[in-house]
Amino acid sequence: MNKNDPTTIRPGEISRGSEVVENAAVQFIGTIRTPYVTRDMCPRQGKLDGPDCRIDLLPIWADGLTGIEKYGFLDVLYWLHHSRRDLVVQTPRGDGQPTGTFALRSPVRPNPIGLSRVKLVRRDGGTLIVKGLDCLDKTPLIDIKPNRCEFTPQAPDKAADHA
Repeated sequence: MNKNDPTTIRPGEISRGSEVVENAAVQFIGTIRTPYVTRDMCPRQGKLDGPDCRIDLLPIWADGLTGIEKYGFLDVLYWLHHSRRDLVVQTPRGDGQPTGTFALRSPVRPNPIGLSRVKLVRRDGGTLIVKGLDCLDKTPLIDIKPNRCEFTPQAPDKAADHA
């Protein structure tokens, strides 16, 4: 068993294999550029004092960054395109304890969507320079949102906001 082979099933892991069904479409809106080219190079969680990383939006989405400079932190969602999608129980390296996929922040999941809270360093047109990412270079970008704690809705309150 090669412990670095991402297709290897570790003791205690359960795979759903061919039961996995792909039934949704996600539109990638850009590409993330990081210094991490292998999973071993990639930190387990991004560090806000880590290296500068670049988020390049496709030109048709660049105007969507208008006003983003007023936020210090952003939530970035991305597609973990090199991750397997079939494990329902995983045995994390170094731990050895079988754990349900949804109780982990592992990139191995049915819908391999990554989420990082990043520090916005600057915007340059359709490009953001950020700190705090934990994904591989050339990772497809799904979405960017202002940090929930910094965001104030720009619409009037509604009754459900006070329930």
